[in-house]
Amino acid sequence: MLTLTHCLPPDPEAAIALTLSLTADDRTRSRHRFETEEGQEVHLKLPRGTVLSHGNCLTDDSGNITVLVTAKPEPTLIVTAHTPLDLLRAAYHLGNRHVPLEIKPDYLRLTVDPVLKSLVEQLGLTVQEETAPFHPELGAYHSPHGH
Repeated sequence: MLTLTHCLPPDPEAAIALTLSLTADDRTRSRHRFETEEGQEVHLKLPRGTVLSHGNCLTDDSGNITVLVTAKPEPTLIVTAHTPLDLLRAAYHLGNRHVPLEIKPDYLRLTVDPVLKSLVEQLGLTVQEETAPFHPELGAYHSPHGH
């Protein structure tokens, strides 16, 4: 089994050998076994606290093999509003519940949860289910490099 120990930034020039498609939750696991798109089992043994992003490259200690991380589409809720203030209000209420949240200028994305869907609908916002890659905010105290 291939043990991946190093995370590298996206590199369009990298010679990619394998692709590892992970959900948002899976991308927070620094020590776990996964199967690549090609069917090869790999073991992540990354520094604790590493959060992977779409496009990161992983390699083993030898650096001879490069595995591309991609964001796996997963069931999500897309929240839209008539005004930016309404969307901001929804982000506030979801943030109070410490919900992983993808924040864009014209929508919010979160994992499917019937209680949160109802809450957002009660605020007067539109909610639709969509299977798509999910990229939640990392948080104020987390750098993009896992430090």
